[in-house]
Amino acid sequence: MKKNKFQDQFLNELMKVPIVQVACEKTGLSRNSIYRWRKEDPAFAKKMDEAITEGVAFVNDMSESQLLVLIKEKNYPAISFWLRHRNVNYKDKLEITSKDDSEELTPAQARIVKQALRLANITKTKSIRNIKQKSHD
Repeated sequence: MKKNKFQDQFLNELMKVPIVQVACEKTGLSRNSIYRWRKEDPAFAKKMDEAITEGVAFVNDMSESQLLVLIKEKNYPAISFWLRHRNVNYKDKLEITSKDDSEELTPAQARIVKQALRLANITKTKSIRNIKQKSHD
């Protein structure tokens, strides 16, 4: 019975601030106890995951609210952040143009495309050849 009370208190704190260490400090419980309970009790583990998810959503809402306050105060970094993350017209872009109409890439063009894909984090391997082969298949 006492264990359940402590678990409930811990989970309530975790919903407010989704950081295990902070919830432990607020409830006077050790991290070792929490992770032992989590390992031994699948139902507690599930409740803990749900509490963290709810806590993250709460902090996200609070953060967006603060961001909107800064935007109303004409804070340029806040305005810029919002636009870059919420408006496609302001997102970071990478544009590659070519005047050559030939379908086959020169080795120099292939290096440029490979570099652009790496910068865009689209591919992390030497797959430019695979892309070219698939387009010809």
